[in-house]
Amino acid sequence: MAAAGSAGVPATVSGKQEFYQLLKNLINPSCMVRRQAEEIYENIPGLCKTTFLLDAVRNRRAGYEDPHPRVRAAACTTLGQMATDFAPNFQKKFHETVIGALLRTMENQGNQRVQSHAASALVIFIEDCPKSLLLLYLDSMVRNLHSILVIKLQELIRNGTKLALEQLVTTIASVADTIEEKFVPYYDIFMPSLKHIVELAVQKELKLLKGKTIECISHVGLAVGKEKFMQDASNVMQLLLKTQSDLNNMEDDDPQTSYMVSAWARMCKILGNDFQQYLPLVIEPLIKTASAKPDVALLDTQDVENMSDDDGWQFVNLGDQQSFGIKTSGLEAKSTACQMLVYYAKELREGFVEYTEQVVKLMVPLLKFYFHDNVRVAAAESMPFLLECAKIRGPEYLAQMWQFICDPLIKAIGTEPDTDVLSEIMNSFAKSIEVMGDGCLNDEQLEELREILRAKLEGHFKNQELRQVKRQEENYDQQVEMSLQDEDECDVYILTKVSDILHSLFSTYKEKILPWFEQLLPLIVNLICSNRPWPDRQWGLCIFDDIIEHCSPTSFKYVEYFRWPMLLNMRDNNPEVRQAAAYGLGVMAQFGGDDYRSLCSEAVPLLVKVIKCANSKTKKNVIATENCISAIGKILKFKPNCVNVDEVLPHWLSWLPLHEDKEEAIQTLSFLCDLIESNHPVVLGPNNSNLPKIISIIAEGKINDTINYEDPCAKRLANVVRQVQTSEELWLECVSQLDDEHREALQELLNFA
Repeated sequence: MAAAGSAGVPATVSGKQEFYQLLKNLINPSCMVRRQAEEIYENIPGLCKTTFLLDAVRNRRAGYEDPHPRVRAAACTTLGQMATDFAPNFQKKFHETVIGALLRTMENQGNQRVQSHAASALVIFIEDCPKSLLLLYLDSMVRNLHSILVIKLQELIRNGTKLALEQLVTTIASVADTIEEKFVPYYDIFMPSLKHIVELAVQKELKLLKGKTIECISHVGLAVGKEKFMQDASNVMQLLLKTQSDLNNMEDDDPQTSYMVSAWARMCKILGNDFQQYLPLVIEPLIKTASAKPDVALLDTQDVENMSDDDGWQFVNLGDQQSFGIKTSGLEAKSTACQMLVYYAKELREGFVEYTEQVVKLMVPLLKFYFHDNVRVAAAESMPFLLECAKIRGPEYLAQMWQFICDPLIKAIGTEPDTDVLSEIMNSFAKSIEVMGDGCLNDEQLEELREILRAKLEGHFKNQELRQVKRQEENYDQQVEMSLQDEDECDVYILTKVSDILHSLFSTYKEKILPWFEQLLPLIVNLICSNRPWPDRQWGLCIFDDIIEHCSPTSFKYVEYFRWPMLLNMRDNNPEVRQAAAYGLGVMAQFGGDDYRSLCSEAVPLLVKVIKCANSKTKKNVIATENCISAIGKILKFKPNCVNVDEVLPHWLSWLPLHEDKEEAIQTLSFLCDLIESNHPVVLGPNNSNLPKIISIIAEGKINDTINYEDPCAKRLANVVRQVQTSEELWLECVSQLDDEHREALQELLNFA
């Protein structure tokens, strides 16, 4: 067997039999057998592996016997794993064979466990399958799923069998979630059966089925939208309320709890403000679940060994024959409940105000809940939304709440050990500063924050040095390098959050924060040195961009620190660095004042060179290029004395429209409106010859969703179109050069703006 595995399993009858035995070994209770099987499995060529897996799933005869049900179940599981590991290429290459094989396996009534594994594999496959591919099989797949649902529902009624049905409703939810509005034609055939399952599932052993079905109903409702779902909304809400009432008298670790909590959140999203009437019924059990304290214990090693894995405990050996244990079964429910509280505060705002104080008193201590990372993430994420709710009750109430939140949040930035959680805490703090505004931090808090940020920046540089040392050690190899790169990505991510916090301070305090910032200035200058890695230079430039944008004209006092790095980095190989430099040159023109005139003049040829580069519009480079185009537009608009406007304007117009950077795109369209409304001769062209190009630019802006009807620019652009329409000949000339999509876009703009 080992020899066959190491050479790659041959595509023969005996090869298939060995492969099926290998699948059995992958789920063998023995660790040694599983490990050997995993090593052999890894060496089998991918296409051969997929072929054997599909044969096993389809239950094709391999020589003289059908694969065992356990083999087929393992094959389904392995297909699911491959769909995860090799997504989305696996889906693109094998969509036809995999979807067909899994659906046929789900239809086969021979073994519930195989059906369940097939349904699970289909869920995983769908998650990363491009929507366009899934739509090819949509009708047959959905009708297949409905036929199976009807059969399984009858089996539930007759025999109480539920295993395959539990996984089936999850599969239906996944399909609805993926295809969204395309599920509308199938809504009416699924919803009655799903509601019936919830009504039937009253016994204790059907709790999980009921929870998963409620989750499925909420996914289907979200997919089809409020208008379609409203026909069942009242009935579904009554089912949820009945289940919620039953849950209030159940155990804390009831399997329905997390499904119910998530379903309520989706109902909130579907119903919007109409959901507020149900909030009082939902919030109490939610707060109860979020407030639950975990069971912990200090046990002798012998006691730990006697406990079963199924008891839901995890232990850490403390030495001296003792272990610390925590019961984990309720932690996921606690985490989910906390996340849902965040969701309600975010979505309902005014409707959540009366619960704000109760929830903030729950969430702030959870910043130190080290038993579960996602609980701390939810606690941090809730803070700016709770502050937004508190704002509705007035400035005094808001100030009291901020006083309760601020110090623990700053301390959490300094003490949080997990990088992912730390990034969320820092992000939350930055958003909270933006909610609270100028003057929200006292001198002691600012001092503490600066020392924490200094430590993060110094740690960033120190970690880079240590990684370079490790690259010189004897045991350095590719695996070590991958680990070092992962560490570097984590460090850079924290650097982005340092930038976010500084951005929030610059944008709220303006130039008043600069004396505080100057103690960090040497560290930021170090980021943009030419020998630093490109992410350092990118984020260092972003910090100086913020200073220029929000703290000008005072920002000019630092110009010698960033002048040459900003100009030189316009030629950097990394588009992210070029984008940061180009954005900085644009805000210099827009906000910098007269002191920046000479620097803007120097910038124009560098910006033009990037724009005219042969590969400037490739996917990798386009965002940086569009920032360059926008920067030239800002120089033309705000510093026209720095450049020959009439010479540069035709080039600038030829580079429009912008597609990818929506914020910069709308600014360029706004400047274009200025020029048209002032009848600028260079922009309009001789005898209005540029108007077809301008009309095309406007249509492109609508197609690419750059134009937002709430933005004043939309009305101005619509007025430009209407003005052109007053000349029938000119209008016909413009629209004759457009295809149907562009004409429809213009008509839509005129209808709504």
